[in-house]
Amino acid sequence: MWDYDAATTFLGEWGPFQQQVFFLLCLTVVSNGYSFIFMVFVGDTPPHRCLIPAHVNLSAAWRNSSIPLEEESHSGALVPSKCSRYKLDVLERFSEKGLIPGVDVNLSNVQQESCLDGWEYDQTTYISTIITEWDLVCDDAWKNPLTSSFFFCGVLLGSFITGQLSDRFGRKIVWFVAMAVQTVFSFIQVFSPSWAVFCALHFVVGAALVSKYVTAFVLGTEIFSPSIRKIFSTMGVCLFFNLGYMLLPLIAFFIRDWRMLLLGLSIPSFFYAPLWWYIQESPRWLLSQGRVKEAEAIVRHAAQKNKVEVPQGIFNPPEITLQSENEAHNICDLLRSRNICWISVMLWLVWIIVTIAYYAVSLNTSNLHGNAYFNCFASAAVEMPGYILSWLVFRWCSRRLTLFSALFLGGLLLLFTQLIPTNLNSTAITLEMMGKFAVTLAFAIVYAYTTELYPTVLRNTALGVCSMVSRIGSITAPYFIYLRNYSVSLPNIIMGSLTLVAGLLSLLLPESHGMPLPDTIAHMQSFPGCQKRSYKPTQITDEEENASSVVR
Repeated sequence: MWDYDAATTFLGEWGPFQQQVFFLLCLTVVSNGYSFIFMVFVGDTPPHRCLIPAHVNLSAAWRNSSIPLEEESHSGALVPSKCSRYKLDVLERFSEKGLIPGVDVNLSNVQQESCLDGWEYDQTTYISTIITEWDLVCDDAWKNPLTSSFFFCGVLLGSFITGQLSDRFGRKIVWFVAMAVQTVFSFIQVFSPSWAVFCALHFVVGAALVSKYVTAFVLGTEIFSPSIRKIFSTMGVCLFFNLGYMLLPLIAFFIRDWRMLLLGLSIPSFFYAPLWWYIQESPRWLLSQGRVKEAEAIVRHAAQKNKVEVPQGIFNPPEITLQSENEAHNICDLLRSRNICWISVMLWLVWIIVTIAYYAVSLNTSNLHGNAYFNCFASAAVEMPGYILSWLVFRWCSRRLTLFSALFLGGLLLLFTQLIPTNLNSTAITLEMMGKFAVTLAFAIVYAYTTELYPTVLRNTALGVCSMVSRIGSITAPYFIYLRNYSVSLPNIIMGSLTLVAGLLSLLLPESHGMPLPDTIAHMQSFPGCQKRSYKPTQITDEEENASSVVR
């Protein structure tokens, strides 16, 4: 089997071609950062109470007493009810007779009714959200977490189809189509006339977003040399995703209306259109399809851009023929043999749990004490050192032990937050942000770790399936937050426990540090207890890895 990295070492590792592909691919990930999380603001529920119409003939005293008090589940304090009011016709009779509430009338004996005239919402933080637009409160409160679940159902579908499509038709075409779909449907979403239409469009946007992200991730992984690949997969795309995440609360702070906010977030994606002429197809994928001339043309273009000489016969036809004669692969190959089956199952479980922890903690920021915009920014900012650390440990440390350490630490921190007294809110928030840091580190590692474990012929399909399976976690994540209605501590207890379990499961995965990217299923690492493979690549030292002439 021909070594692609060895054949293209003459290009260098960090020339103009690689720099252009690196930054342009990363740039497209910025929109993923704010699009995945914008429901924190668009779907937030502001304080609200039943609307008392202005035409109702009530005295000031009775109007101020028209909402019954109820005990708040979190603090036990008495607060105005959000979903009921005293019957207005009864209050009108009391008001006409000149009776005083609480003095002449015992309010606990007055009949109550639901918010028949709608609700009035506090506009201190938001001008409008989808909650205030379509009254997704009280009996319709279940629609709020379901909105995010629709989005992640779209992400699940996108994860399922994108790997197979890009493995069949190419990385570039699927990447660009996904980017176009995401841009157009995000723009249309601004004009949603109803909650149902909003959810349907949200579903499509979710499918397109993950397709764009996964395809860009694999495209960069296959184009870059081993050392740049590590930077791109662990720190490059992650930092640009984080940049989009950090921009979200800043933009939302100045745009408090949900429609205008979505409009402001969707318009920049239209500027991605010219990238079609600047990003090339993956030569590695072209070789796996036997399209040698096209792969050579791209490599020659890269050499011209890097101003280096091209050797004669970049890819040896006889050896490439061996690669092109491989049978077509599909999603069923992820379970075909005992070895790849166990690797896939363990990765799927880890992905599901990491995704639950990441999105549940991210979506929970609006429920934390303090300013919602600052909490969201802090939740985003804490990811930055996590992504930088992921690159450092991915360069020098064991993948398996690093993933285990991050997951185990994150689980412990999420559990410890429940031991903090309720009057120490800042300490609890700090621990939760530290847990978010650890989960972020695990999320960054598991993406890159997965691409190293699977071969070229299945890499994009495998990463897409892992992302698809993990959406079981992201679909259920909003409902983990919904459990706060029953117990404030319950979400973190469940998330922390599951994260600890994921850390233990990660120890069963094979190690890939210092190993070359496998090209076929036969080259994959062995799962503990499975038969050892015959392909035994040589470990790469740090000195060799940093050399400009590195080969796999």
